[in-house]
Amino acid sequence: MAKNKKIYQIKATISDISPPIWRRIAVPDSMSLESLHLVLQRAFGWENYHLHSFEIGGVEYGPDDDDDWGMKLESEATARVGFLLKEGMTFSYLYDFGDSWEHKLKVEKVTDPVPGTHYPVCLAGRRACPPEDCGGVWGYQNMLEALSDPSNPEHDDMLEWVGENFDPEEFKPVEFKP
Repeated sequence: MAKNKKIYQIKATISDISPPIWRRIAVPDSMSLESLHLVLQRAFGWENYHLHSFEIGGVEYGPDDDDDWGMKLESEATARVGFLLKEGMTFSYLYDFGDSWEHKLKVEKVTDPVPGTHYPVCLAGRRACPPEDCGGVWGYQNMLEALSDPSNPEHDDMLEWVGENFDPEEFKPVEFKP
């Protein structure tokens, strides 16, 4: 197995939500954008039901077989983190073209790997990920309002949908198995 030459620490934040929902991940330079998509899905708690794309330096990358939206995307399968990204740069990741969950990503630093650490790794985060198909930022905000107000006519339906254990303030770190 090839050794990782460099590790990219990336902070990913869902746009337009306050207080912010974010994850800090560390990934190897050899990782493809296709794999980075799966890491982001797992780190946030998304369920990988929808289309997605990355925008890096004015170029859009995505799955090779996704021409459903009439977009020509560069292949994410062959695009490598270590080739495309530089320390300090920002780029975007869009998940679910309907709900439009835009994530702003920043390469915080590029370092040597820590001996004995398996990459990728989720280093930190804040707040729970919004549920799939809740209607994007505005739908999520409406859902939170309904959940916080028992007199809201949608309160019971929303509570049944997300479950009584849903806590929008809770961050649960994920582990990536080797």
